[in-house]
Amino acid sequence: MPDLDELSELFGERLITAAGPMKVFESDGVTALSAVPRAVVLPVSEAEIIAAVRWCYRHDMPWVARGSGTSLSGGSVPVADGLVIAMNRMNRCLRIDAAARMAVVEPGMINARLVRLAAEHGLHYAPDPSSMQVCSIGGNLAFNSGGAHCLKYGMTTNHILGCRVVLADGEVVELGGESLEGEGPDVLGLFCGSEGTMGVATEITVRLVPPPEAFHCVLAGYASVEQAGEAVAAIIAAGLLPAAMEIMDAMAMRAAEEGVGAHYPAGAEAVLIVELDGSTEAVAAERELLDELLRVSGAAAVEVAADAAQRAAIWTGRKSVFSAVGRLSPDFIVQDGVVPRRRLGFALRRISEISQRSGIPVANVFHAGDGNLHPLIMYDGRLEGALHRAEMVAAEIVRLCIELGGSITGEHGVGLEKRAFLPEMFDPASLDAMSRLRDAMDPKTLANRGKMFPSGEGEPTGLYGLHPLEKSGVVSRF
Repeated sequence: MPDLDELSELFGERLITAAGPMKVFESDGVTALSAVPRAVVLPVSEAEIIAAVRWCYRHDMPWVARGSGTSLSGGSVPVADGLVIAMNRMNRCLRIDAAARMAVVEPGMINARLVRLAAEHGLHYAPDPSSMQVCSIGGNLAFNSGGAHCLKYGMTTNHILGCRVVLADGEVVELGGESLEGEGPDVLGLFCGSEGTMGVATEITVRLVPPPEAFHCVLAGYASVEQAGEAVAAIIAAGLLPAAMEIMDAMAMRAAEEGVGAHYPAGAEAVLIVELDGSTEAVAAERELLDELLRVSGAAAVEVAADAAQRAAIWTGRKSVFSAVGRLSPDFIVQDGVVPRRRLGFALRRISEISQRSGIPVANVFHAGDGNLHPLIMYDGRLEGALHRAEMVAAEIVRLCIELGGSITGEHGVGLEKRAFLPEMFDPASLDAMSRLRDAMDPKTLANRGKMFPSGEGEPTGLYGLHPLEKSGVVSRF
């Protein structure tokens, strides 16, 4: 085990080794997964990041670059006795070019702060994860985060123009640039969503867009979640491309009501939120079609946001659900599978059946426009066996997504929690190609070791222990 003298000289009091201060870095949004690192460093410059990475390379020490720690897949859990490179203090906006509609930021820049800075220049940064008030742009890049408005505006990868990256051996490379038109292989696209396994970005160039002239935000109540899902399919089939379409079931609504005082139609078992945006003329025309589609879909109640305050209230309710569910259950697992839109209603029925059969409550909230499900599986971790039963429900939902031709993740990433499901989704040749690519970028597998492709080394101590799921190859969260 190498001594830390060199890191101490480089970082001084920004080297953390005491157990108490390190505690916050032992896990991320998946608090049941944890590991104790050897140390944490808090760089304030690219040069310090390079120095830390090169130190790790010389001493064969695995490391993880960590943003705000909001990952919901265990993606920023450290490797035991490894190094955490925490990017919290690298949070500056280096440049905004309003004419070119771009900004250059450090990886610790908070998503919502970038949105506010862009607005000062009459522009907008579109990706809006539910955790946007606290999540970092570097983390968004690593996991290719989405958000409620990704249906129209795309994921993080659609808004990254370029970045400077420190590779696992300390070499610095520049990917992309300041233009939408790239040359050669899309290495930037490869890096975006690689979950920190190919290096760490030190500067990120993002695309900014003009804000829409007008909005039309509608909340429609339905007698069932399946009916709301069928309405989504009808809206897309009619040729509309809303900025966002979100569904919440009764339990998710209850959480939002108790958490932030949101209000929903009485008796509704589900609500569908649809938002149109664009030019005033386009929104006016699309609104007429949307109104008719909602009427035909059997919506029992339709509420239209009359102003910006009501629109904000609708979105506050939706984006509060993940945290607000904590009022209904002491513990819960957030799932992140994807199904084809045409199978949405069927998938929701199956999830309801799984919940009833297992006796475990499941709240449903999801990006309905692209079929990205976020079932929240509730349990009480103080009860023996409760976590395992919740894991079994989560695993069944993941396999349902695969069965229906979807994906094991839409925006939360694979991380630690879903890596065991990769062989069920991809064939051996595809998995081999992915592994060889990762190894080519980082032969020592130092960068975020064990994520996506398990190394078998340095497994987190809170990896839910060994239980019957291991017999089917599931050795992480599910």
